[in-house]
Amino acid sequence: MARKKISVITESDTGRNKTFRDNYTNRKMTCSVFVKEIERGNYDGFHVRKINGKKTPVSNPDGSVHNNLG
Repeated sequence: MARKKISVITESDTGRNKTFRDNYTNRKMTCSVFVKEIERGNYDGFHVRKINGKKTPVSNPDGSVHNNLG
């Protein structure tokens, strides 16, 4: 099985994802940096949604649980 492209490193007390790691480059990113990278088109398979007024990175729906964030 292929490893996940992105993993969540930390979450807030409410469950919001705060920091992420690109498992192929080992790059660690805050939520805002990851959002900017997605918006620049650097992470296929992910998009940005506004949840409770905050830009939030989410994986594109594709029926696979192997690339979900969390």
